[in-house]
Parts: sequence; C-alpha cells; structure tokens
Amino acid sequence: MSTKDEDYEKQQPPSPTKSEDDNDFPDAEFGGTERRKLIEKKLIRKIDLRMSIMIIIYILNYIDRNNAAAARLRGFEADLNLKDNEFATLLSILYVGYIIMQIPSNMFLNYIGKPSLYLPACMAIWGAISCLTGITHDFVGALLTRFFLGFVEAAFYPGALFLLSKWYKRNELGLRTAILFCGNIISNAFGALMASGILSGMQGKLGHAAWRWLFFIEGALTVAVAVIAVFILPDFPTTTRWLTAEERALAMKRMEEDAGVGDEGETEGHGNGLWLAASDGWVWFFALMLTSQVVALSFNAYFPTLSATLGYNRTVTLLLCAPPFVFSAIVTFIVSRHSDKTGERFYHAVISFGVGILGFVIAIATMNTAARYISLFLMAQSYAGFVVLFAWMSNSFPRPPSKRAVALALINAFSQLGNISGSYVWPDRWGPTYRKSYGICIATSGCAIVMCWIFRMHLQSLNKKLEAEEAEKGIKTPGFRYLV
Repeated sequence: MSTKDEDYEKQQPPSPTKSEDDNDFPDAEFGGTERRKLIEKKLIRKIDLRMSIMIIIYILNYIDRNNAAAARLRGFEADLNLKDNEFATLLSILYVGYIIMQIPSNMFLNYIGKPSLYLPACMAIWGAISCLTGITHDFVGALLTRFFLGFVEAAFYPGALFLLSKWYKRNELGLRTAILFCGNIISNAFGALMASGILSGMQGKLGHAAWRWLFFIEGALTVAVAVIAVFILPDFPTTTRWLTAEERALAMKRMEEDAGVGDEGETEGHGNGLWLAASDGWVWFFALMLTSQVVALSFNAYFPTLSATLGYNRTVTLLLCAPPFVFSAIVTFIVSRHSDKTGERFYHAVISFGVGILGFVIAIATMNTAARYISLFLMAQSYAGFVVLFAWMSNSFPRPPSKRAVALALINAFSQLGNISGSYVWPDRWGPTYRKSYGICIATSGCAIVMCWIFRMHLQSLNKKLEAEEAEKGIKTPGFRYLV
C-alpha cells in the first residue's frame, strides 16, 4: 500500500467489520456515535438558521391579518361607511377563506416537496392583496380583499408546522413550534408599534388617509421578504439540495428513529392521508379542543379596542398594546422549553389557560386602570399554553406523513371556526366593560382545559397498550411513546 493510501486510511472514521452485528454499531454509517453527534449538531444548527426566517414571515402574516384592528382607530370604519356588525364580518370572513384552503394546501405541499418555493409564492400574493385593501372604498371591496387574504394566508401556518415536523424530533419540536409562534405573539407588539408610527405620521400624505398607508407599507414589506425567503427556506430532507449526502441520510435517520418508522418516501397516497385523518375521531376531538381555546383568545383581534378602554389617546393606546405581548413571548418560550425538556404537555397547557382565566376574572371585576392593564398581561400569556397544544398536536399524530400533513391542516383549519365566532364576541354595545365577552372567554377556556384532560387520559391508555405489546414480545428497551 502506498503512503498516500495509508494517510487516507488514517483520516477515515473507524468502521465495524462485516462480521460485527449492525445492532452493536447503530451509527456505523456516520463513523460512530461521537462523530454522529457532531454531524447532528451541525445539521440542526444549519436548519435552525434557515428556519428562523419563518419567524419573520409569521410576524408579517399576522400583521397583514390584524392591521384592520389598528386601522379602526384611524377612520377605517368611517371611510368605508361600515355599520352594525360589518367590521366584525370583515374580521371573520378572512377565516372562511382560511378554512377552505388549509387542507388542500398542505396536501399539495406534501406532494411537491418544495416549501422553499410554495410558501414564499403564497406570501408574495397575500402581501399584494393586503396592499389592495388600502384602495377599497366600501364594505364589499374590503370584504373581497379580506376573503382572498385569508384564502392565501392559509398556506403558511399549517405548512410551517408540517415543515418543522419533517426535520425535528418530538423532543425538539415543542421549542421550535414555540419560537415560530413567538412570531405571532411578537407581531401583536411589533405591529402595534409600526401602526402607531404610520397612523400618526402618514395622515394625508399623497392624498391618502393614514390607515390606507398602513396597508400599503405593510403589504409591500411582506412582498419584499417573500423574495428573500425563496433563497433561505429549506425543503424536505429528500428534496433539499444544499445538504451533503451524509447530512441527508442523518436527517432521514433521525425521523425514522423518532417514530420507529421511516418518514421519507411516504408522500404517496394523499387521498389515503385525507381518509386516515378524517376518519380518526381523536383528530376531530383535538380540533374541537383547539377551537374552544381559539374563542378564548379572540381578544387578540380587539386588543387595541380593549387597550382603548384604559382611557388614553390613539398613539398611547397602540403603544400600550406592545408590553403584554412581549411578556407573552417570553413566557411562551420558557414554558415551551420546559415542556420539551420534561416531555410533559398537559400541565404546561392548562396552567397557562388557568392564569388567562384569572385575567378575564380581573377584567370583569373592576374598571381600575392598573388592574385592567395587568389583566391584559395575564390574558396574553395564555398563548404559552396554546403553543404547547400545537406541539402536542404534532406529537400525537406522527405517522404516516400524509396523515400528519392532513391532520395538522384539518385541526388548524377547523379551529378557525373559533376565530369566526370570536369576531362577534366583542360588540361595541358590550363595551367598555365587555363583561359578557370575558364571560364567554372564561367558559370556552374552561372547556378546553376539560378536553385536554380527556385527551391526556386517551394518550395514557395508548401508552399502556404499547407497553403491554412490548412486554409480550420481550422487548426490554422502551420504544415510541405519546407525550402526555
């Protein structure tokens, strides 16, 4: 053997001989366990960096969805001659389009395997539609733009959840879901600050009202970020080009180990995935549970209105919207991180919902400015438990991927019924106390807590069956378990 060959042999990772059992060397293809850990750490860091742009996308997603609430403070209703429940209808119609598109969108995403193209394309379209809202002059025009905005925006969140579930293991998914959802929460703070600046400084510029500039500027920003996202977002492990062969193999191996069955190569049978999800009663149960809590979180769309009950001017009112959601984002990160580390979902969700109920009770009990502002903080942190529910959802319907894609979209789409009904929970005639509105939120959040407990009992029974099956087969090492 030449000197070059000897040097090459020294550089290669040790490999087991053919006579050695592969079970004794599970990471042989990656050069051993230690080397696999190094490759895995590098892979996760690479994916995390690229996935981080989804936080920005989600911020813009929610800003474009909720900017009507801020525009309301600067003449939106008066300029469009809105009457009675027409503003609430503008809020709710968005979720009609949102519901219609989510399931087919995720099925299509699973089929093409190119989220780096599909999600930014949808983003650019919804940004353009948001801009068009700024040129409407009546209720019908605004109604159409809001409907189609929801129709296109529907692609993002279930698609993002599905994309995360294709790369991260169950004990990693909760934190990533939380970080993504922090984009939603931060959007309420960032959107309020942006709206405050635009609405206070753009009135009358080029002959347009400030609320119109709000739609123009935020929509244009969305389109710009969409173009950038094309070059950053990853695809699925089998379709991402910038992975090395070793990284691709490891990404697929991680998913196989996490659920005890391979994840890739199962993109066929989309109709079968739809049937598997739609025929699973627990998918619908989870959808109802999520819907109940969505109604309890309906205060989000009216947060500037609730902040206005504190008695300050428009600018201060919008600025006061930011701190509760900054607090909520911090709590969400901490709760989700702890939930992932402990592998526990139920208590992390229901304790957060319980604190939110306390906030609703305080808001009902007093009109004291300080107490009501504190109640807004307690309400906002309810999103921490909501994020845990989303991670729980991804963990509870793991395979096959065609079913998971449909289940995530179906549950998320069905839960938007909560946003449709929640849009009518805060009529002006119930203000400024909104006691009836808060009472509805208490009831629906309490219902969600009870349903979480029932779902936990169901998963515990499934885990006992898995343990019994392993005992019968003489398997000593515990396999897949549902997180409860």
